[in-house]
Amino acid sequence: MFDRAEIRVRGGDGGHGLISFRREKFVPRGGPDGGDGGRGGDVVLIADARVNGLAEFRFGREYRAGNGGHGGKAKKHGRNGSTLKLRVPPGTIVRREGEVIGDLTTPGEKLVVARGGRGGRGNTHFATPTNRAPHMSESGQRGEAWAIELELKLLSDAGLVGLPNAGKSTLLAAMTAARPKIADYPFTTLEPALGVVDVGHESYVLADIPGLIEGAHEGVGLGLEFLRHVERTRLLVHVVDAAREDPAHDIAVIDGELRSYAEDLASRPQLLVFNKMDIPEADARRAELSALADRLGRPHAFVAAAARIGTDELAKRIFAMLKEIWEEAPPPLPEREAELPVLRPQPRGARFTVEHEEGAFRVVGERPVTLVEMLALQSDESRAETMRRLRRMGVVAALERAGVRPGDRVRFGEVELVWE
Repeated sequence: MFDRAEIRVRGGDGGHGLISFRREKFVPRGGPDGGDGGRGGDVVLIADARVNGLAEFRFGREYRAGNGGHGGKAKKHGRNGSTLKLRVPPGTIVRREGEVIGDLTTPGEKLVVARGGRGGRGNTHFATPTNRAPHMSESGQRGEAWAIELELKLLSDAGLVGLPNAGKSTLLAAMTAARPKIADYPFTTLEPALGVVDVGHESYVLADIPGLIEGAHEGVGLGLEFLRHVERTRLLVHVVDAAREDPAHDIAVIDGELRSYAEDLASRPQLLVFNKMDIPEADARRAELSALADRLGRPHAFVAAAARIGTDELAKRIFAMLKEIWEEAPPPLPEREAELPVLRPQPRGARFTVEHEEGAFRVVGERPVTLVEMLALQSDESRAETMRRLRRMGVVAALERAGVRPGDRVRFGEVELVWE
């Protein structure tokens, strides 16, 4: 199972606005009729229960939404770019620049990870009483581009934990239709596996977490790769090899690793399952094992997973414990149609800043950068209009206070101007 991926996402660029004038017989001065460009498409992640793992993203590809169409004559609006929908499994955490920006836990939940750029306005928007034939329009805004990290933490109701070769995979196969690899050597299971346990007309999801060893919380073995999948498990089913020499020590090792990884895991509801009870040595110490579980204050059960002895009763026992957990803290209900995140205005504060870099000045701020990128490069007239707007915003005064002189380079986003 691929449970980590790093990809690049880019929203579609907005379409350019058009400089156009109405040309019709008997209408010598028809005026501007350039249409607006279409908006670029967004890149959206959607939680889909049918997706298993992040294998689709393992090659680190770049995913890009559709660009908006350019404006046309007769005030025709360019088409909007197509939205790119990327489907990920529920339980996917999304990070950007190391910060968590989304946690998709519910099937159908959506998250916009790269917004498309605005479409540029045509020259019809720049007509004024003193300039009835404007020769300027806006370029389409570039779509957002980000490198994002995807991390999957399995969502399961109950998780099987224990030392390697305790019989977790055999137990999963006995209780569900899952068919994990089973062999008589440690670390047979190299990736988590999920199965659905049916109990009458009800069911729950059971996860087989690969075997942990001492030091797993520090990355020994593949511990860190597996321990994060335990974080969202409601109930821990601790499988113990009852035929081993010291089951108490084995239990203590797993408890220590869970506690060291995350303190709350130590207090999570836990059911001790003593496995391999069909072996005479294990069956002979049944009373001793019961006393051990009582000292630890944990419920326990006896099974022989390979012979499927006690597995049906165990399935019902786990379900009964889950019902109690759900009554105290019900799991979130899936939504039919999750809405996109609502984009909120940025808090009021400095609208822009002026910085020095490599022999140039850089203006940082969404409004002035967007203005220059969309308007300044179309024509001399649009450049003059850009400077007028920058002056009204206070950007020109701020640059002059910072020491800008004619001939200096001033950068706005990806555009560099020579100051005049």
